[in-house]
Amino acid sequence: MAALGVLDEIVDTGRYPLADSENPGRHEAVRRARADLEDSGCTVLRGFIRPELAETLRAQGERIASHAHYAIERVNAYNIPLDTELPQDHPGRIVLERGNAFVPRDRIPADALIHRLYTDQRFQCFVADCFDLPELHEFADPLAGLCLNVVTPGMSHPWHFDTNEFTVSMLTQPAESGGVFEYCPNIRTPEAEHLDDVRAVLTGSGDQLVKRLSLRPGDLQLFRGRFALHRVSPVIGARQRHSAIFAYTDRPGVVGTVERTRQLFGRVLPDHLAAEAAAVRGDRLLD
Repeated sequence: MAALGVLDEIVDTGRYPLADSENPGRHEAVRRARADLEDSGCTVLRGFIRPELAETLRAQGERIASHAHYAIERVNAYNIPLDTELPQDHPGRIVLERGNAFVPRDRIPADALIHRLYTDQRFQCFVADCFDLPELHEFADPLAGLCLNVVTPGMSHPWHFDTNEFTVSMLTQPAESGGVFEYCPNIRTPEAEHLDDVRAVLTGSGDQLVKRLSLRPGDLQLFRGRFALHRVSPVIGARQRHSAIFAYTDRPGVVGTVERTRQLFGRVLPDHLAAEAAAVRGDRLLD
């Protein structure tokens, strides 16, 4: 299969003929994705992975899930230190409990389906086209560029914003119940935090701002997570919820903050320390 390439082997090219840049099916997939992203900051390509690979995708995630860093953390939606000086009514002062865990990139085998897809240049080109960008770069963070999000029963991934502008994710194992992806499209912009709206969602009075998304294993989700407050609701039942997170940016060199890296992975690397003083950011929003 090596001669065919990653896209031909892994992607359901009958539905998504991505290898041929001139194929009308590819153009239509890009058109629909752009329209969804413009409207709500989120799009889902249903059945993106070949159906016969669904069990492989699940099993590979199951094998590496034990490498996830587990720690119940008290956090806020911006993932900044809780002692940050903020006005009394600032939503960053609302404390949330984060119980999800992450398998970092350096614990994901290079031959895993999600790793092969993440690093494939034609896949990256397709994702860039969907976001209407000339190019995308892998998130330079050595831990957070590609990871597996693990939510165990009774736990959730609380409301938060992403550091990177563009997130691509794929459910690999659903929860028995719960574990719903919820998001607030374009609740903030590069110019404005819209703190009143964020506070309303965090305090339970902003349900009209929340959308809920039903995902199935192998669906590809493209998302503008820096501008949409989002979470995974509590997982119910005996089965963990697993999802692969492919992080890209529109410029090279973006690395997560020391604080957030320590929260998510329980460790930091020299790359994070070196980048802290000269972080690459495209806006002045809280993280």
